[in-house]
Amino acid sequence: MSPFVHIVPTGVANVASVVAALRRLGATVDVAADAATVRRAEHVVLPGVGAFGAAAAAIDANGLRQALCERVEAGRPTLAICLGLQLLAAASDESPGVAGLGVVPATARRFPAGVRVPQLGWNTVVPAPGSPLPAGVAYFANSYRLEAVPAGWHGLVSDHGGPFVAAFARDGVLACQFHPELSGAYGAGLLRRWLAGAEVV
Repeated sequence: MSPFVHIVPTGVANVASVVAALRRLGATVDVAADAATVRRAEHVVLPGVGAFGAAAAAIDANGLRQALCERVEAGRPTLAICLGLQLLAAASDESPGVAGLGVVPATARRFPAGVRVPQLGWNTVVPAPGSPLPAGVAYFANSYRLEAVPAGWHGLVSDHGGPFVAAFARDGVLACQFHPELSGAYGAGLLRRWLAGAEVV
């Protein structure tokens, strides 16, 4: 039986490439339009291309905040991509005063002056100390990032004007600052493992 994936409508994300990548791996994809769906769904994707404040407002407008937090905290299969990863944090410099989901006690910071912003293109990712996540090369499109892997999570790190968090994972939750759906065989491998229902790490 093919895995069933529900995508959270953030109102700012172009999800066509995510949907296409998941379908190539045999998944059935639909929209998670309400909290009950998020709670019962097999797999949930929190996508992200756009502004932190607008995406957080869409999550609240759809009544999804608590259901998403419960899912992630329980370690149920949830994939957060790009801005989706940043939404798991408490806040972002992009939208001062706007609360993220707060699953990890961190703030998404803008890349420092002197480097290209946004970061667009391929970059190497390597495991943080003690992390079993695989190294690779992934595609990024971001102006903000987390500066350290959250405590209690395994992570991947990359470098753009200094080290930053490329991904973090625990149980069935995988949060990628990069776009796995655009990251070739490396990204497809991560998506395949996540869809299989096994713990990511």
